Amino acid sequence: MNILIDMNLSPDWVPVFARHEIEAIHWSTVGDPGASDRTIMQWARDSGYVVFTHDLDFGALLAATQANGPSVIQVRTQNVLPTHLENTVISVIHQFRTLLESGALITVDESRSRVRVLPFS
Repeated sequence: MNILIDMNLSPDWVPVFARHEIEAIHWSTVGDPGASDRTIMQWARDSGYVVFTHDLDFGALLAATQANGPSVIQVRTQNVLPTHLENTVISVIHQFRTLLESGALITVDESRSRVRVLPFS
C-alpha cells in the first residue's frame, strides 16, 4: 500500500509509515503545494496511492463525484502529529487494509474509526 500525505499533515509522517513498512510520500515532494484537492485526488488515483489528510474536503469530493477511488484516510483530531496518532493510524491501516485497497473513506479520531466503502450510494 502506498500513502500520499496531504499538505496539511507533516512530512514527519513519512518515516513513521516507513517504520511500519508502508511506502509514503508527502505531496510537497511530488506536486505543487498550492494544488487543488481535485488535482491531488487525481494524482493519487492515477498513481495508486491512498490519500492521508486532515482535510474534510476529500470526503466531500468522493461523495460529490461518486468516485470509487482513491481511498482516503482522514484524521479528525486537533493533534495530528505522529507522536500522538501513530499507533491509532497504523492500527486502522492494518485493520482496514483490504477495504483501502478496494476503495474506502476512513475517518479516524482517538476513540473510533468510521469506514465507508466507495463509491457512496
